[in-house]
Formats: sequence, C-alpha cells, structure tokens
Amino acid sequence: MIIKALVVGPIQANCYIIGCEKTKEAAVIDPGDEGDRIIHILDDAGLTAKYILDTHGHFDHVGANKRVKEATDAKIAIHPEDAHMLGELSGAAAMWGMSVEDSPPPDMELIEGTEIVIGTITLKTLHTPGHTKGGVSLLTDKVVFVGDTLFQGSIGRTDFPGGDYQTLIDSVKNKLFPLGDDVQVLSGHGPVTTIGRERQYNPFF
Repeated sequence: MIIKALVVGPIQANCYIIGCEKTKEAAVIDPGDEGDRIIHILDDAGLTAKYILDTHGHFDHVGANKRVKEATDAKIAIHPEDAHMLGELSGAAAMWGMSVEDSPPPDMELIEGTEIVIGTITLKTLHTPGHTKGGVSLLTDKVVFVGDTLFQGSIGRTDFPGGDYQTLIDSVKNKLFPLGDDVQVLSGHGPVTTIGRERQYNPFF
C-alpha cells in the first residue's frame, strides 16, 4: 500500500494519496487545495486516481475537487449530509478571505459501510459525525483516515454549522476507539497518531 501525505493550502490541511502497488490505482482523500501539486504527485508515482474521497465538506478539505476531477476524471464521493457544501465552497472560503472554486456534485455517496476498492485495497466507510453532520472516516489495514474528527491530543471543532460536541465524542468512542490501539490515525490536520495514544492521552477522553 502506497500512502503519500501532503499539507495543502493556507489552513494547512492534510491531503492523502492512497495507492495500490500492484495496480497503481489510487484515491485522493481530502484534496483541499493545490490541485496541480496533487496531480503532479500522482503522475510522478505513476498512479491513476479512481476516486476523490471527501471526509467532510469544509472548503479546506475539498477545495481542489474540481481541479483533480478535471485532470483525472475520478469519482467524487462524500456523505449525503455534507454534499450540499460542495456547491457552496466559494462563499464559505470568501468568509475567511480566501478564494476556492465550487466543486462538481458528487458521483457517489459515502455512507456507513460503503466500501471503496482501489486495486487490492479496500477502504471501509465509518460515519463519524460531530465536526459536520456528514463526517466520515475511512479504514483499511490498521490505518484510518479520520478527517477532522480526531487529532493528536485534540478533536475537531464543533462550533461550525452542523457541528455537535457530544455527537463527535460519541463518534470517537463508538466508531474509532473500538478499532484497536495499534491502528494508525491519519488526521485532517497535524501529525500521525494512534488510537491507543489518543485513548490514553487525549484530554477530551
């Protein structure tokens, strides 16, 4: 399994490229900005993006959806609760003094249990709301991509529209912690951590 992590945009969001070593098929998780850079990394690695997987609909995580889709024709997937945000990105970014293009509409839904197959890799969707209503995490082989649900030593903000603190806490306790202490957590911002580390040291738990 190939995993490439890059920090994109002024809000420093983590974008991940996950690829199959055998087939060279790939998915781009949270292409928040710098679409040309993402495309360049795919090309350099000889990877073909089949999917654009959005863990949630905030502009700093999906702002390069349009550019990456134009270059790759990858299918955009997001939870239906956050799908409406894709057509509102320019307005949301403008409120932060930034410029982002609206995303094309999704090609498919990421709901609880949805499986995304990339060559020999299967990503299983976990619905983990709280940061947004449609927040999801994507699990494969002892690695989980959690968007802004959980960070090293912290959790995602819940003061944006659609956010709810107790819902987020429940998502982590009921969906993420049971995955096992040795599972790596790749968050939407900040460094890699593990379920075990967050269970033991995260002050929110």
